[in-house]
Amino acid sequence: MNQLPEKILVIGPSWVGDMVMSQVLYRFLQETRPGVVIDVAAPVWSEPILERMPEVNQAITKAIGHGELALGRRWKLGRGLRAEHYDQAIMLPNSFKSALVPWFAGIPRRTGWRGEMRYGLLNDMRVLREQDLPLMVQQFAALGQDASAVLPEVLPTPRLVVDEIQARECRDKFGIAADMPILALCPGAEFGSAKRWPAEYYGQLAKQFLDRGWQVALFGSINDQGVTAQIAAASGASARCFDLAGRTQLAEAVDMLSLATAVVSNDSGLMHIAAALSRPLVVIYGATSPGFTPPLNDNSSVVVSAINCAPCFQRECPLGHHKCMRDTPVGELTDKLDALLAVTSEA
Repeated sequence: MNQLPEKILVIGPSWVGDMVMSQVLYRFLQETRPGVVIDVAAPVWSEPILERMPEVNQAITKAIGHGELALGRRWKLGRGLRAEHYDQAIMLPNSFKSALVPWFAGIPRRTGWRGEMRYGLLNDMRVLREQDLPLMVQQFAALGQDASAVLPEVLPTPRLVVDEIQARECRDKFGIAADMPILALCPGAEFGSAKRWPAEYYGQLAKQFLDRGWQVALFGSINDQGVTAQIAAASGASARCFDLAGRTQLAEAVDMLSLATAVVSNDSGLMHIAAALSRPLVVIYGATSPGFTPPLNDNSSVVVSAINCAPCFQRECPLGHHKCMRDTPVGELTDKLDALLAVTSEA
């Protein structure tokens, strides 16, 4: 008799960058459990990201807001998933709410880190030792193996698949030339302003590359339009500076970023997308740390603040001076970019 393949439901994260990094778990599961079927329950916005992960069998989107209990809707979703006969559920968030759907679905093995009041909801509860697993992707991948197993030193990295036709169509729609290099700037950060390099610095960097004959594309959500407008103005309002903030869907942003010759970003979801597309990438860290959520591509470089209050991991600067970002000069970014581009041209 042929044995059915193992079937796993993953409860995915609620942030873009975390969702991209979750692909490490899916690739690790495929490497270590051949034939495994992986479904991911996640917010509706994440579907374009999950569609670009060939390891994911299907995305089960939840019409539940971030932080919303929505007990009735979670019960209905869980009961509906009973027919899928999952062998295991893996909860990536540490919240009580994230453990409800697998419990309602009656999934026999429910794996996750010990979090807020999840006793009983999880029956494969792990205790996290952050000194052993400092990276978020290590913490994700460790849930894909037995608690007693030792995690490999080298893990697979996120690798998103691109819709090349849509990428070219978007490029043409916005009037971006196909025969000129593109510097993509990602100045937003949904987490809070503490993670943002100043708009005027981004503008100066953009002007440097516009003066070299490059094009500049500004990426972000509708919430970033004020910042990107400042950058466009500071760069000299060139016709080769394209403000795309709020003008692309997430799927289009993924495909457009794949066309970038180089990317500069704060520690954000778009940064992790750029890394998963293997773009030459420079990331600016101040309030957060590459010791937890670094870019995972080989052709990346980081700029890390050395002031004594960084990283604070706060949404807003608790001291009001934002020196971790303001003291990171434009010249340092230019040098990092030029070094990356030199290596790229030699490859």
